[in-house]
Amino acid sequence: MTLRSILVPVRGDGLGEGVLDHALALGRRFDAHLDVVHCRPNPEDLLPFGVFVPTALKQKITASAGGLANEEEQRVKALFEDYCQRHRLAVAPARPWPEGRVSVSWREETGKQAAIVGVLGRLADVVAVAQPDHSRNLGLNTLEAALMETGRPVLLCPPAPLAGPLGVHVAVAWNGSTEAARALAAALPVLAAAEKVSLLSVTTGAKETLAPAAVMDYLSDHGIAAEAESRTARASEVGQTLLLAAREAGAGLLLMGAYGQSRGRELIMGGVTQHVVDHADLPVLLCH
Repeated sequence: MTLRSILVPVRGDGLGEGVLDHALALGRRFDAHLDVVHCRPNPEDLLPFGVFVPTALKQKITASAGGLANEEEQRVKALFEDYCQRHRLAVAPARPWPEGRVSVSWREETGKQAAIVGVLGRLADVVAVAQPDHSRNLGLNTLEAALMETGRPVLLCPPAPLAGPLGVHVAVAWNGSTEAARALAAALPVLAAAEKVSLLSVTTGAKETLAPAAVMDYLSDHGIAAEAESRTARASEVGQTLLLAAREAGAGLLLMGAYGQSRGRELIMGGVTQHVVDHADLPVLLCH
């Protein structure tokens, strides 16, 4: 069991290096390939929708937008090249990717980042994205596309620097849901490579469908030993309880199923996933 490729979308928002740091830390455990994609905006998307724009003005807008996109592309690519040099990463422009070491490639795509990630991510083993920045209205659409449209595990990368290697100690959030089971299966390579796995469950008084003991048996079938811990909390406090339990256990990565109820309802009513997405201070591997 292994991870072979990690999709890493970047843009000139200042968050790219942090996401690369997380992707690289995970990739080093598997000698994976980092597929770095920069999404440049389509000038046509900048035109006002449903409003007539004279041809001359349209040409002026698209030409100006194209020039800015070229400058942004050159700037971000220069940052990428500097990053590769500092971390001594092997740049592999085409398949087959090198084996036995981490490799990286760069490509340009034109269009909205969320739409591109939603398609390209379907053939990646993991999609790494920045934790959304609500104050700047950045990243939420990309995270949503990665989770809802790719069918792949998504590595949520908070802005805080990594404290150490990623994936050495993994905490698994378990509630018996389909999403939690899917996350467990999708992340088996990560769990198998971990030195320690902690199974975290939070009891809220609701009836358990699959107890942690059954999960321990499932992991044992795959040669993975885990330690179980259960805490009690109100339903509205499950998210913060999971984050606290993961921190106190010393885990460097939290694995969990995402949006067991609809994302729209979570945004309005609040929910476990939304709390973790908004408040996580450690990397989180999410699967919907």
